[in-house]
Amino acid sequence: MGIWEQTGYDVRLDWGAEGVAALGRECAVLIVVDVLSFGTTTDLVVGRGGRVLPVRWRDERGVAQARAAGAVIAGEGRFTLRPSSVTEIPPGTLLALPSPNGATLCAAAAATGARVLAGCLRNASAVAAKAHELGGPVGLIAAGERWGVHLTGDTFGPLRPCVEDQMGAGAIAAALAGSGRSLSPEAALAARSVDVAALASCVSGRELTEAGHGGDVTLAARLDVSDAAPMLSEGVLA
Repeated sequence: MGIWEQTGYDVRLDWGAEGVAALGRECAVLIVVDVLSFGTTTDLVVGRGGRVLPVRWRDERGVAQARAAGAVIAGEGRFTLRPSSVTEIPPGTLLALPSPNGATLCAAAAATGARVLAGCLRNASAVAAKAHELGGPVGLIAAGERWGVHLTGDTFGPLRPCVEDQMGAGAIAAALAGSGRSLSPEAALAARSVDVAALASCVSGRELTEAGHGGDVTLAARLDVSDAAPMLSEGVLA
């Protein structure tokens, strides 16, 4: 009956890997939204003429392959998953970006056969325009956080839906609605939730700020300041 796929709507929304599995069955385009921090960092790199190679979290083989391809590995030098670390990244850089949420979901989304985009607040309208151009149903994948992701090993805790990814997905949904696309109730609710001022005071924003990374929150909270629309092709976002 297409209940889980939200059949009948042009734009749909779900969360995490489970959302990829559900929406990937029918959507031609999947947009991975991980505002703090994979999506924002990717936007900044691509906006400066670089490319991002998403690497599954704790995938040593993936890191080795990225290194063999000539990629700079985030976390091994000046560039990291933090947006503030890439604001001056040289054009042409291929950055391998391991991430437990955004990068891992990009790989899962690509496996469905859908076209994959990486979105955030900064590039919401640009990504929406690209998805509209590609055509077909669009699935917004709000990444969320995983409880216990800091623990050693490969087992993470359950999904924690989060304010920042709800807002990022909502901003993209609102832009798609402006292009005449119909929104599922899930996407429509997200579109009404965009309040970038709340980013600094939500749990994730406070966590980063208290760890001394308030500048990353400020970068992530800027709405529609970028015309980059990172799309995955042959495993690379550009």
